[in-house]
Amino acid sequence: MTDQNANSAPAATPDIIYTLTDEAPMLATRSLLPIIKGFTRAADVSVGTADISLAGRILAAFGLADDDLARLGALTQDPAATIIKLPNVSASLPQLKAAIAELREKGYELPDYPDEPATDAERQVREAYDAVKGSAVNPVLREGNSDRRAPQAVKAYARTHPHSMGAWSPDSKTRVATMDADDFRHNERSVVVPEAGTVQIRLVPADGGEPVVLREELPVTAGEVVDATFMSARALDEFLARANTAAKADDVLLSVHLKATMMKVSDPLIFGHVVRAFFPRTFNTYGEVLAAAGLRAEDGLASILAGLDDLPEGERIRASLREEMAAGPRLNMVDSTRGITNLHVPSDVIIDASMPAMIRAGGKLWDADGSMDDTLAVIPDSSYAGVYEAVIEDCKANGALDPRTMGSVPNVGLMARKAEEYGSHDKTFLIPADGTVEVVVTAGTGQPAGTVLLSSAVEAGDIWRACQAQDAAIRDWVHLAVVRARATGAPAVFWLDPERAHDRTIASLVERYLADEDTTGLDIRILDPVAATRLSLERARRGEDTISVTGNVLRDYNTDLFPILEVGTSAKMLSVVPLMNGGGLYETGAGGSAPKHVRQLLEEDYLRWDSLGEFLALAEALRHVAQVSGNARATVLADALDAATTTLLQEERSPARRLGGIDNRGSHAWLALYWARELAEQTADADLAARFAPVAEQLGAVNEQVQAELVAVQGHPVELGGYYLPDPALADAVMRPSAALNAIVDAL
Repeated sequence: MTDQNANSAPAATPDIIYTLTDEAPMLATRSLLPIIKGFTRAADVSVGTADISLAGRILAAFGLADDDLARLGALTQDPAATIIKLPNVSASLPQLKAAIAELREKGYELPDYPDEPATDAERQVREAYDAVKGSAVNPVLREGNSDRRAPQAVKAYARTHPHSMGAWSPDSKTRVATMDADDFRHNERSVVVPEAGTVQIRLVPADGGEPVVLREELPVTAGEVVDATFMSARALDEFLARANTAAKADDVLLSVHLKATMMKVSDPLIFGHVVRAFFPRTFNTYGEVLAAAGLRAEDGLASILAGLDDLPEGERIRASLREEMAAGPRLNMVDSTRGITNLHVPSDVIIDASMPAMIRAGGKLWDADGSMDDTLAVIPDSSYAGVYEAVIEDCKANGALDPRTMGSVPNVGLMARKAEEYGSHDKTFLIPADGTVEVVVTAGTGQPAGTVLLSSAVEAGDIWRACQAQDAAIRDWVHLAVVRARATGAPAVFWLDPERAHDRTIASLVERYLADEDTTGLDIRILDPVAATRLSLERARRGEDTISVTGNVLRDYNTDLFPILEVGTSAKMLSVVPLMNGGGLYETGAGGSAPKHVRQLLEEDYLRWDSLGEFLALAEALRHVAQVSGNARATVLADALDAATTTLLQEERSPARRLGGIDNRGSHAWLALYWARELAEQTADADLAARFAPVAEQLGAVNEQVQAELVAVQGHPVELGGYYLPDPALADAVMRPSAALNAIVDAL
């Protein structure tokens, strides 16, 4: 974890750590961070960086770079920690392999990813890469629970400048298809471990053979909630076949909505089932040929198509896929102009982005002709599918929500210490044989060794997983909900499903820990997710706010769903994570649209990424610095930044959608001007006012020139020297093309 100042001597931990990530956020950082460093330096606030990008994590895994993520994880235990975390790639396997290939081309001596490791060395390589895959960053950094809400300035802007909302028809055919049995929700079992100890996860084969150890040792803490569940492969395939038939019969688009990035073991496996279900004849005929060539349904249709040229049967397989595509239901398109279907790439399937976008568009998604149509939204596991179905039903009955009048649905989310499903990756398994999976005590826990805590009768091919939620994290979550209810006066609703074993356990703990809190005068309820959705929508239509208090996955879903309807994008949310040891983690919005923004930059030298989330996070981070360090100037910087952000919104200086307008770099230039003016005009710190008065004058004098320079570069392809690890000089040249702006910023 280093400051970006070259050749500087080792120093104390900077006041603020700004993360270097991937794709559009990473590119935007190259433009924004010099501005941030210049302004904060004047107030004696130091800003350092930590590389948590996919490329950086891969290199660190093999000793070719410092492990900034591990160092940052350790820093979360420091009460003074102040971390600004930008969206990073939660890598699917195709993304991981692409990044490995790029790094090897750049000369890094990295091993290939072993799909079928056969030796101990290959298994170690696979383990190292798998630790990088998927949501490797968030579980390390999220040592606190989540407080996400739309800032007042953002909400006010949405009401005066409402974003477009598609019209809903009561006759819309759009609906959700989900499993009604034998999925994760219905098969769940839950237990509270009385004392700290260790457990083992093992498969006892049905044929009476020796148990197969799936996880040798799993530590548990006193009072920890441990769950076990599985999805039946047989039931999943039957459900998917019915969904395909239903979409064809209703003549609607078939769309699948998963999260193969965050749920990096289970959801790619489910995605593979979806691909095989859509092309049953092809996989029945050529499945063994494809498998022998390493072409897996789990990696998506694009990966399979790309590998067919090397197969003798390639053209026959391609023709078979084409025939089944024509005969099956129409597919939702991720990019109709490029022929990218919903089944092409697993990392393109991001439910918390795709479902709200469909709802905002009046229940419609894109088809192959570039038109929009109704859809059968396939969400295999029923745990949270009812939330989306409830919103669809509400919109059919009442029409689209109105951002000019609707209330807000902020969120308090349980996510600390790898809570719940997002911490399940190292405890998720593809079951190799029929039998019973057992979670067995090996030591401690207040129970004899050999005690079976949880068991699941499974079949070969089923997807089994265990989840954990620590008692301290649950207590902190309940307390944070009370704090937010007290601060806002809004009702706080715990979204807990009495039909789920885990949620029943959590509900009992919520009731216990609420008794330890002062809830006088507060409206705090526990409702099942569907009822909670309906209540929140009913209140939102009246202009009233309702705090959703949810588990980890619903936190992710709700903090996209409601913001996309309220303010147009989840990137405009303020995301604060009060770390349990006193530090602060400030997250900057969603990165689901980042790949298409990079594509546009490469083709047109135009970056549409909106850094508003970074502006909001930085202001809160500065306030935390003031609190822990006593540096009052940090508060002055924060207040001025908030005022500048409000002006930027009201003056519509955020990135436009098309060439010729303000892009990300132009927005940063406007922010620098507004921030300098606010600092020059504030009266809380005369020295800062004097310091920034000439800066504001200089920026104002060259503003037209700066904006002209930034527009002048647009419309041409650019070269970055890499996607996952761009060449620094090339990236800086692209992201800082205004000599006039650079001269003023660098002089700070």
